[in-house]
Amino acid sequence: MEKLNHAQLELREMDELAAGNSPVHRLNPLCKLLVTVFYIAAVVSFPKYDLSALVVMVLYPVLLFQAAGIPVGLCFHKLRIVLPLVCAVGLVNPFLDHTPLMRLGGHVVTGGMVSMVTLMLKGIFSLMASFLLIATTSIDTLCAALRMLHVPDILVTLLLLTYRYIGVMLEEVSIMTQSYSLRAPGQKGIHISAWGSFLGQLLLRSMDRAEALYHSMLLRGFRGEYYYAEVPKCGISGVMFTAVCCVAFLCARLVNLPALLGSLFVR
Repeated sequence: MEKLNHAQLELREMDELAAGNSPVHRLNPLCKLLVTVFYIAAVVSFPKYDLSALVVMVLYPVLLFQAAGIPVGLCFHKLRIVLPLVCAVGLVNPFLDHTPLMRLGGHVVTGGMVSMVTLMLKGIFSLMASFLLIATTSIDTLCAALRMLHVPDILVTLLLLTYRYIGVMLEEVSIMTQSYSLRAPGQKGIHISAWGSFLGQLLLRSMDRAEALYHSMLLRGFRGEYYYAEVPKCGISGVMFTAVCCVAFLCARLVNLPALLGSLFVR
């Protein structure tokens, strides 16, 4: 019960974050969406051994988190469940790639170790950029930006309604869980023998609730097309933000800045 209430609270917190008034929040959502997509594409395109060049890409999410007034620690707290799964993807690399790359002290650093860290950082950076987009852009304006990119209306509407009615689903689960706990006092959780009937009842209740919501939408004029929030025109600030970020990502991808700076200092 407490976990469900906590999940509902986190959804409300994300909406409150997106309703902020920082310079990052005021940027055009289409510009932020394009920059985020370009950033993720640049991050995942780094070679598996190019760890030093990849580290520079952390500057984008960290700097924008500061500009938006959102603590970086909050991002890791919200993504605490997903991050271990992303990091676990590269754990097998040291066992598959034994190519020696360098020696640190008396230890040999293999290609599998470097590629494991590189793969983990790619996932972490991509999640940070995605969270930054969601935390500074409301779902309505984000869906409006997707429609400006000519994403099919049915997909955008499904995305919006799914996000909006996750809370409704959690509310139904909360009611059913509370009812079950009242019928089985002292029992922790739901017994495995009741899982099938519980999920079946949840499906039926969800279908009834969805039908009622759909009729409510029809009464309010819904005819298969959802009218999203209006997105202001992309001004000079949005164009400059997009251009500067994309050029910076391209330079970081093509030039190994840490290696370049290191060679200059060595000279």
